[in-house]
Amino acid sequence: MTKLYYPSTERNREPILAVLQQELPASGLLVEVAAGSGEHALFFSRRFPQLQWQATDPQVEALESIAAWREEEGSDNLLPPLELDASARQWPIDGADAILCVNMTHISPPAATEGLFAAAGRLLPPGGPLVIYGPFVEADFETTASNLEFDASLKSRDPSWGLRDVAWLDQLAAGSGLERKARHAMPTNNLTLVYRHK
Repeated sequence: MTKLYYPSTERNREPILAVLQQELPASGLLVEVAAGSGEHALFFSRRFPQLQWQATDPQVEALESIAAWREEEGSDNLLPPLELDASARQWPIDGADAILCVNMTHISPPAATEGLFAAAGRLLPPGGPLVIYGPFVEADFETTASNLEFDASLKSRDPSWGLRDVAWLDQLAAGSGLERKARHAMPTNNLTLVYRHK
């Protein structure tokens, strides 16, 4: 099995960790959606030993990488990876105490984000957090030139990709029984948004 390396993971993991330390529950099951290489799962699961960390991804190469990282360096609370397409109407998970999604919404079709919120509405308990990290567009904040260029680049690669409007995410949340409770400004013009089940 081949381990994947994403340079952005090492750059953003400490700022994301600082937010997670404020927002995650004391214990339970955390589902990481679109976990990619598994480097975040490895890093975060070590820092939250009281949480069972379930990394998921729809791609075979990502699942193999997560498994390889887990086998070589994983802690006891890092569970075997699970194949999961966020856009699926039903997930192979019965419940979760928290859901984390890093850098998925802009590099997937809208259906993936729609499925993420729908699942959060089904799986999370009252007060349970859905934590989403990435670049976004906001009506009340000017989008940086670099993010506009990034958005254009994404759409040139796949018309269904692109930076999502936070107002749209808020609308999806409301339709799934969630509400945005926090907005954390992050380095390199990214955000971490925290939605909680009502």
